[in-house]
Amino acid sequence: MNAPAASPSGNPPIKVLLADDEGLVRSGFKMLLDVEDDITVVGEATNGAEAVALARANRPDVVLMDIRMPKLDGIQATTQITGTHGLEQVRVLILTTYDTDAHVFEALQAGASGFLLKDAGPAELLHAIRVIAAGEALLAPRITRRLIGQFTAQRTANQAAEGRLAVLTQREREVVALVGQGLSNNEIGAKLFLSPATARTHVSHAMAKLGARDRAQLVVVAYQAGLVSPNMAP
Repeated sequence: MNAPAASPSGNPPIKVLLADDEGLVRSGFKMLLDVEDDITVVGEATNGAEAVALARANRPDVVLMDIRMPKLDGIQATTQITGTHGLEQVRVLILTTYDTDAHVFEALQAGASGFLLKDAGPAELLHAIRVIAAGEALLAPRITRRLIGQFTAQRTANQAAEGRLAVLTQREREVVALVGQGLSNNEIGAKLFLSPATARTHVSHAMAKLGARDRAQLVVVAYQAGLVSPNMAP
């Protein structure tokens, strides 16, 4: 099989796997993505089990994953994909209906790199795919506070998560708390009077020490350990 043609930038196109049990949704996404020079659809899954199998076969850069699917839901599929040796670079972007999906927090715990509203416009979808493919987390502060915060509001600080933070320096704890509020490296730097590069270094060190797959999992740790409360303003 020939490798995908390079995009105009000279880089290989972003390989995307679509996982949604609604055929019209998949078709709509595919039509949108097929006209982009830097993105190629490498597979379509109608349920979570197919998503796992196709991820293992095609090794996409990004899986666009619906939560509610038959046989294996999006959270279980995400857990299997992120836990498979050789798929460490695969990023999962969860599709959510926002107010009704109480499982997004669990999806982030399972290894998802972020989430996107199902009614997002074309530009938002394309931006999300490119951000996730670049290794960043897609966690808009407004959505992070309202969605993750809503379903962690009644949680008390998790002692196990609190114990994990013992490996961090005080500065790294401050940085993790700000990541949990959805701040970018530039915003963290401004808040703590650091350069963006220094903020990025602190984030990277915290991820390494905590064994976090990506920035999204730092958000999970921040909420579990009580570093962030749902009502905190960014």
